[in-house]
Amino acid sequence: MTIKDLIIYGRTKLDRKYIDESVLKTRLLLESCLGKTREYMMVHLDEEVTRDVEEKFMSYISRAAQNEPVQYIIGKQEFMGLTFSVNKSVLIPRSDTEILVEEVINIVKTEINNTSDAEIVDKNINILDMCTGSGAIIISLAHYLKDYNINYYASDVSGDAIEVATQNGENNDVKINFMISDLFKSIPEIKFDIIVSNPPYVERNVIENLDENVKREPYIALDGGIDGLDFYKEIIKESNKFLNKNGYLCFEIGYNQRESVTNLLKENDYVDIHCIKDLGQNDRVIVSRKG
Repeated sequence: MTIKDLIIYGRTKLDRKYIDESVLKTRLLLESCLGKTREYMMVHLDEEVTRDVEEKFMSYISRAAQNEPVQYIIGKQEFMGLTFSVNKSVLIPRSDTEILVEEVINIVKTEINNTSDAEIVDKNINILDMCTGSGAIIISLAHYLKDYNINYYASDVSGDAIEVATQNGENNDVKINFMISDLFKSIPEIKFDIIVSNPPYVERNVIENLDENVKREPYIALDGGIDGLDFYKEIIKESNKFLNKNGYLCFEIGYNQRESVTNLLKENDYVDIHCIKDLGQNDRVIVSRKG
């Protein structure tokens, strides 16, 4: 079979199962099987593929036709211009979360730029990423802030997730202190300048109505409790003990959680609270500062 034959085969099989974005998913799966770019495939549509590639691609398409996320099939996802390994132990990094990373980068650069040269020499910034999953947030921060004097910490309740995150840290050549911890229970007595988190925030009764692909991701990484706020309540309550004076607490939130999370922050004496929207103009990130 040729590359063109496989593209038609994959798209047709996914369309028959009413799989969304059948063309994109077919392309991504074939790129992975061939080890070639989209541009290469478009120029070499009539190129014959090996039997091994053909069988591997058909196996991948069969899995995608059963609503298995493409990222789990090929074992990777791009985020902030970096490549992350992913499997069924971790949530798949999404582009909306890049807004959270970019905001934390801005905070760090603003804080550093507002510090005198003498203070910069002695200042160690500590950043904690809670519910780290694949490590995409903290690893991206470490990559793009590599010229700053920062200590990076990340935690997750899942040992399997920490294994994935640790490997991603090594693959992206950054140094992160990864820890298994149920929220703050096993976090060392360190004062952090920034705590960042994309916690589980889906309301429990909504999970069954999610896209079939999303429901294949770890339930533990989706379930935010009855009202979707369980993790925000606990993190906000406990973070005061771990943040330095004027330290920042930064969250990704669900599109309908701005008011609820803002009120929780105010009740716990957080100030300078503001929200950033995503490209779809949905509320996506909340930044606050310890009062």
